[in-house]
Amino acid sequence: MMEIREILENKTEFLPLLLVGDEQQEMILRYLSRGRLFALYDPQLCAVGVITDEGDGCCELKNLAVDPARRRRGYGRRMVGFIASLAARQGYRMLRVGTGENPSTLRFYAHCGFRPVGRIPDFFTRNYDHPIVEEGILLRDMILLEQELRS
Repeated sequence: MMEIREILENKTEFLPLLLVGDEQQEMILRYLSRGRLFALYDPQLCAVGVITDEGDGCCELKNLAVDPARRRRGYGRRMVGFIASLAARQGYRMLRVGTGENPSTLRFYAHCGFRPVGRIPDFFTRNYDHPIVEEGILLRDMILLEQELRS
């Protein structure tokens, strides 16, 4: 039976899966303590998501990771839907995500209702201690995406 739980303690126990969504532990630790961590079980741990309050009615999905052995089964989309619904019920008007310029990742977020709104040049090259390569693409800029939320 699939269930999503908020993790309130021992968040660093989820680092192995969080590192699938964000390759550098230092970056994860910057937002994990102030973020809300959610874990999807079916019945084992399948996916995690971290959101932060960015003020002015906006929250940000800082990390979304699905166990590589369980990809393409709808867990990522289910987690995004859960987080968007929860954020809307809690009065947020906007859900934001920043990601690399990877076509499959951008398609995933577009299917989840996000639209591109901007980019942060050289984000990955300036903030990570090693090159980030996804599907053969060296990530440089962070692509900013947003989804308007309805309560």
